[in-house]
Amino acid sequence: MNVEAKINRALEALKTVDDPDLKQDLVKLNMVRDLTIGDRGQLKFTLVLTTPACPLKAQIEDDCRKALRFAGFEDIEMFTTAEVRSFRGVGANAPVTGVANILAISSGKGGVGKSTVSVNLAISLARLGARVGLLDADITGPNIPLMLGIKDKPGSTPDGKKILPLEAHGIKAISMGMLVKDDEPVVWRGPMLHSAINQFFRDVEWGQLDYLLVDLPPGTSDAQLTICQAVPLAGAVVVSTPQDVALLDSKKGFMMFKKMNVAVLGVIENMSYFIAPDTGARYEIFGHGGAEKIAASWGVDFLGALPLFPGIRQASDEGVPLVVSDPDSEVAQLFSKIAQQIAARISIQVASELEVPV
Repeated sequence: MNVEAKINRALEALKTVDDPDLKQDLVKLNMVRDLTIGDRGQLKFTLVLTTPACPLKAQIEDDCRKALRFAGFEDIEMFTTAEVRSFRGVGANAPVTGVANILAISSGKGGVGKSTVSVNLAISLARLGARVGLLDADITGPNIPLMLGIKDKPGSTPDGKKILPLEAHGIKAISMGMLVKDDEPVVWRGPMLHSAINQFFRDVEWGQLDYLLVDLPPGTSDAQLTICQAVPLAGAVVVSTPQDVALLDSKKGFMMFKKMNVAVLGVIENMSYFIAPDTGARYEIFGHGGAEKIAASWGVDFLGALPLFPGIRQASDEGVPLVVSDPDSEVAQLFSKIAQQIAARISIQVASELEVPV
């Protein structure tokens, strides 16, 4: 069999392998690249995933090897990489230069740990290989700098036209908390908030990012509407505790996104339970399972439950988030799994926009 015939045979074999999320074969999705036959007759190709945080990477690689071996190939050299495609949206919302996908992290009310979740998810995505930024859109109550341990002030590009975000733990970040003194209140009306948020999108030199997470202020006010109208959001994630009052306010946020044609990718239940460190007993202090039920009623995915864990609070206060300070802990692994699920759902959103059947 000549080289061309072998390549064609390999391609036919790989056409039998589907991306489990996108439900199309890898060849049609252009996820198989640079397929060649090496000097010693080995089959060489590049597998290009839609995200470095792909939760099904091992399964897809294994399916490729099985299909190729069934087709008679034994010596296989597969190099796996990722190419994050951009969500552009519809209408007049202009993309942010260099940013592929923008994700809003939302909560209906304060005190549910949304910022803590945002920080740990952003770092989890970065640790999985993605290029990640975090925008603190809570202009009047910024706390992202404290959680990331950032104390410096942002600089500017050589021409002075753009702000340079600060970096910590593998992600880029910008926050009003980096621009004002710790005890200086930001007492602004709606138009000023609108202007500041737009500046954080347009006047910050983000560089090339796969994901820009936006930590929204709680509720459904000017800031949320500004963001929904200013940029193409690939989706939103709702963070809530299990208690009824938090879930009621979360529903208002969900309805806002629905009206603004922003896809809600899923719901995270934070402070879902507490494990006593001395006895190992489990306590459901704020109830349990409410967020999963409301996600089902909305017809969206339940992304996972995170415990009420003192180490999360301590790590955030010290500026070294838990996924950095204790990356092998059970809670850090939960954050990583949720980050992978979010990345997969963004890939599905992009595929739908590109008219790839899913």
